[in-house]
Amino acid sequence: MITMEDLSAIADAVQEAVEKIPTSEERGKKVCMGADGTCSSQIDKVAENAALMYIELHKLPLNILSEEIGYVDNGGEETLVMDPIDGTSNAIAGLPYYTVSLAVGKSRLSDIRLGYLRNLATGDVMCAERGKGAFKNGRPMRVRKAVPDDLFLMIYEGNGAHPDAFGVAKQVRSSRSLGCASLEMEIVAEGEADGYFMKAEKYTRSVRVVDIAASTIILREAGGEVYDLDNNVLDMPFDLEHRSNFLAVGDDRVYDIVVRHHLNHADHRYGVYANAKIENIIEPARTVVEYLREKEVDFCVDTEIADALGVPGIPISRMDADIIIVIGGDGTILRALQATDAKIIGINGGSVGFLAEIEGDGIREGLDRLIAEDYIVETRFKLACFYNGEYLKDSVNEAVVHTDTVAKIRHFRVYVDDVLASELRSDGMLVSTPTGSTCYAMSLGAPYMDPKVNALLVVPMAAYKFNSRPFVVPATSKVTVENVLDKGCLIVLDGQDEIYMEGGSKVEFMMSEQKAKFIRFDTDFYSRVRDKLVNTL
Repeated sequence: MITMEDLSAIADAVQEAVEKIPTSEERGKKVCMGADGTCSSQIDKVAENAALMYIELHKLPLNILSEEIGYVDNGGEETLVMDPIDGTSNAIAGLPYYTVSLAVGKSRLSDIRLGYLRNLATGDVMCAERGKGAFKNGRPMRVRKAVPDDLFLMIYEGNGAHPDAFGVAKQVRSSRSLGCASLEMEIVAEGEADGYFMKAEKYTRSVRVVDIAASTIILREAGGEVYDLDNNVLDMPFDLEHRSNFLAVGDDRVYDIVVRHHLNHADHRYGVYANAKIENIIEPARTVVEYLREKEVDFCVDTEIADALGVPGIPISRMDADIIIVIGGDGTILRALQATDAKIIGINGGSVGFLAEIEGDGIREGLDRLIAEDYIVETRFKLACFYNGEYLKDSVNEAVVHTDTVAKIRHFRVYVDDVLASELRSDGMLVSTPTGSTCYAMSLGAPYMDPKVNALLVVPMAAYKFNSRPFVVPATSKVTVENVLDKGCLIVLDGQDEIYMEGGSKVEFMMSEQKAKFIRFDTDFYSRVRDKLVNTL
């Protein structure tokens, strides 16, 4: 059976290998793509390889789950859940907050038997065995009793942090963010902080089991607990797909103060926006308004649909709302996103409703989850458009340049970062974001893109030559479309706005500084593709 001495020896191998990397530049060198879909640095890969080589050399009977390599089934009864370097950015920068994190269990966070952390900068060792307590450098660790008016929290405040994280930071006496989840939880376990709050704005930035496996058993053995933000004791399977936001506490009263008081009493103002021209849209809009009245929340209604409902209205562009409930099809959602920077949740009042989150037969259930804040916010980049040096508007889906005359093709040149990439004759050119890849671009034969892909699609429309194919460029690129001949075109943004484009002129597209923010209950993009696009007419 694997012992704490085995984990210590693995950590020795990791520390020895890491210390041989000569410079910070070498530590931070990007070397490959990890199993979690992110780029791995040299220090991550060196650390993981050292651990794997030790395990193989000494024939330790362990399956492996690691941040870089993923899951390796060695036929063992137990699995080593490993983050070879937690706090990679700190390690590269020379900050003394990075660990090797090792835990042994069978299949879930709840059945972990051993946990071992080593701060590779200081040499401090924190470890725990189930039922036998937690220790730092051989001395027992114990959480502290919280003083409600004098809380000190560790809080994740990185670039993926949810705005609630900063709200919590303002609520407590003091807070810190170290950029190393395992150490921040360990600080709670040794009684130096009251809790560690982790809430990311995007699901993909939330924590995986490899990040917190060792620190969770150490905290629990020190008398603390880890909860998800729905008041459940946190449990996660051994894989890299599941993620979670959470609050680790030494005293359960901290959970009551932070989650129940602060997060569940956020002061949101809701807006209601709908396309009154859509058939049968009045009743679902009325259902939304009646629901918001019942819940006694602050809300306002867009002028167009307000007139139809007989209630006071205000244009969406003037709404002082942080969440807009949009009833209609994808076109209605796109119009709303052109008029507001607020978070959007769509109720499908159209046909496909790919961007919508709530179907028409589940309005009240969906709004229950919205009011309870049982959702995540998915951020998508927009596409900015400049014509003759003038900024036009942002697009969420796509921008199209096409002929202004039916059945007349045009001659286009397409430049990527001012370098000629393609010259062709076609009905038009389309530049799509990943969000729009499931819309017009897909109907033109282009592939759809996972929204996590940071890229643009450039798609010819009915090109004259067979070899004029769609191509993908980095989202940071500037894409320029030149209308070569002295014949007019139209620039169309998200199917909403049309701008005349003269012959011989150019239009430029690039990533906007503005973002589209979608409220999501389900982040499974591929199920959405199957349900909305594959299995529908």
